[in-house]
Amino acid sequence: MQRRCGIAETIPDRDLFSLSHLFSGLNMCMSGSATSCEECLLIHPSCAWCAQEDFGRGRGLTSRCDFIQNLQRRGCGAQFIEYPTSSISVLKNMPLSSTGSGLAQFDVVQIMPQKISLSLRPGEQTSFGLQVRQVEDYPVDLYYLMDLSLSMKDDLDTIRNLGTKLAHEMGKLTSNFRLGFGSFVDKNMSPFSYTAPKYQENPCSGYKLFPNCVPTFGFRHILPLTDKVDRFNEEVQKQMVSRNRDAPEGGFDAILQAAVCKIGWRKEAYHLLVFATDDVPHLALDGRLGGLVEPHDGQCHLNDRNEYSASTEMDYPSLALLGEKLAENNIFLIFAVTKRLYVIYKNFTALIPGTTVEILDQDSKNVIQLIIAAYNNIRSKVELSVWDHPEDISLSFTATCQDGKPLPGLRKCADLKIGDTVSFNVTVEARGCPPRGTDQSFTIKPVGFKDRLEVAVDYQCDCGCSQTAQTNSSICSSIGTYKCGTCHCEPGYLGARCECQEGEASSMYQSACREAEGKQICSGRGECSCNQCRCFESDFGKIYGSFCECDDFSCPRHKGILCSGHGECHCGECKCHAGYVGDNCNCSTETSSCISDDGKMCSGRGNCVCGRCQCTEPGAFGDTCEKCPTCPDACGTKRECIECRLFDSGRLADNQTCQRLCKDEIITVENLKTDDPGAVLCLYKTDNDCVMKFTYSEHASGQSILTALKEPECGGGPEAMTVLLAVVGSILLVGVVLLAVWKLVITIHDRREFARFQSARSRARYEMVRMIPSAVEHCLYTSL
Repeated sequence: MQRRCGIAETIPDRDLFSLSHLFSGLNMCMSGSATSCEECLLIHPSCAWCAQEDFGRGRGLTSRCDFIQNLQRRGCGAQFIEYPTSSISVLKNMPLSSTGSGLAQFDVVQIMPQKISLSLRPGEQTSFGLQVRQVEDYPVDLYYLMDLSLSMKDDLDTIRNLGTKLAHEMGKLTSNFRLGFGSFVDKNMSPFSYTAPKYQENPCSGYKLFPNCVPTFGFRHILPLTDKVDRFNEEVQKQMVSRNRDAPEGGFDAILQAAVCKIGWRKEAYHLLVFATDDVPHLALDGRLGGLVEPHDGQCHLNDRNEYSASTEMDYPSLALLGEKLAENNIFLIFAVTKRLYVIYKNFTALIPGTTVEILDQDSKNVIQLIIAAYNNIRSKVELSVWDHPEDISLSFTATCQDGKPLPGLRKCADLKIGDTVSFNVTVEARGCPPRGTDQSFTIKPVGFKDRLEVAVDYQCDCGCSQTAQTNSSICSSIGTYKCGTCHCEPGYLGARCECQEGEASSMYQSACREAEGKQICSGRGECSCNQCRCFESDFGKIYGSFCECDDFSCPRHKGILCSGHGECHCGECKCHAGYVGDNCNCSTETSSCISDDGKMCSGRGNCVCGRCQCTEPGAFGDTCEKCPTCPDACGTKRECIECRLFDSGRLADNQTCQRLCKDEIITVENLKTDDPGAVLCLYKTDNDCVMKFTYSEHASGQSILTALKEPECGGGPEAMTVLLAVVGSILLVGVVLLAVWKLVITIHDRREFARFQSARSRARYEMVRMIPSAVEHCLYTSL
């Protein structure tokens, strides 16, 4: 299958471009004053060259380099127009596989297409697509590289039966699993190890806590990758720890040897290298402390005892070398380190592609869960890398992941399921022409995959009309070469037909050397010879144009660099390379650095400007605006991390995104202090009606810290019946009290009334008694 992008496909876009520049008054094709077809093609991909012999004759000074529609309008025949275009040819395009097991595992395909050829015209962008799939049941090789310094003694005891358990768990993910084992300590030389004679056989001599251990060694390859997991258990049980002098270990020496040496890595398998340690590693240049000035050569140096023989001869490898060798051998490196080292090794992952870091318990008891989690994390993402990238070719990527939305500037997809297929669009632009005969190529491969897309490149830098050049042509007065419609005169001769000699001058030709009446001849930056401007040379750059009106050094600069180093200066205007915009080309269109861990642009709190996030949400900061304690959604976002990290619940608990999104340090306490002015108090109600409280703050180092209660606060709430009885009792009690008060008031009132009645009756009885003697006296008197 082949696809070619010819003129019919590319002219419409170029016409729009050229027309827009015509209306704006800028014709870069003519301003370049190209003297040959090849020079014309290099000015801009919209420029075309007319090779017709009589083109422009009788019309004064006319440029053969122009937009294609202008050349046709001025009478250039279509057969004489040189207008090469970029094209793409697909050379190998096998379909993607669906599974990695079975008899055809050697032919498993995870990237499509596998080989293409590009024919590029400088300055013109062309695009092609590719697809990547993480196939199911793909073979896995896992090499367990363990720190056997004295502090790892309890870890060694824990993993003595690791092989059987690990094989059982990995069997759920792949039917083809192999396991290997190696160990390391450090360079057996001062100041890294104890070198006194009494420590040669037993570096632990005199150490009361653990008096016996094996001699110090750099790296020891113990078990090649094998499907016989019992062998792993047997070899681990034979191991003993050693002792070195300083805290850092020689683990990077061991990683490089495990990557480049023949320890059983299969080409048709995922390569996982688990690096287990409880301390920091020595880095490149540390070896100078011991007098090792020779840089590491990146080669395998295992002797017949499978030990690293160059440990005391070469320096530790650099991070760049380590990343290069891991990528060359398609190895995913898993740092299994203790919690206090997490941040240090996390920084290493940013410098070594295809690397992850997981937190290892002090005694390695969680190592199986750690490996499974890291494997699932690796299989959940696809990231493209570019190898042997030619300097004069620019690449830009657009990823289309599972949601189907194009993500410009991004070359990776995450949160994938095994078997998912993702797509990438790659835009290619050649910025120049290499020397003739130079073969260019590059490779695109997903990090850690053996599959790759090979891209061969050739350049459309030559014109077809150059193949029929005529030397000493009569058209050129027999003293020049006729090529592509123009004469290239012998030294000492000038003119369109080589009709003039140097030194001749005539006033009748002077007007042809002025851009307009009243302007300087050749813009004051050249001399007029034989009705043509010959531009002066300049120490600053090239002066060119029909009237020497243009140059390649009078463009805007950024920090003193012309066009910021990301563009070319054409007649006072920066022409930016792919991936950059702006007057001085200082603004990158790359947005991958603005994507936060949750896949959002600037965490949804800002805009990506020139490759950097500009936070718009008040209180937001960080490289991707990911930090914002005062944002309205801060408590809600951190709540999900509290739920999945502490209680294995919530939205993030059912997938592998918890560890990827929730990297903040979480401190659990019995009593939560809320008086810290720099901390934001968050609380939420749990499913069982308890209240969970935590605070969110930012450390001076930039790390987010969550301080949470160990358990939610759950008050002993009363039962419903108790509440009902209490309410009814309260009502009855209030009623009784009111009745008692009413009764008291009535009784007092009655008693007062009764007292008045008694007083009135007593007064009446007294009056009656007082009146009786008078009545008797009256009766007696009357009867007499």
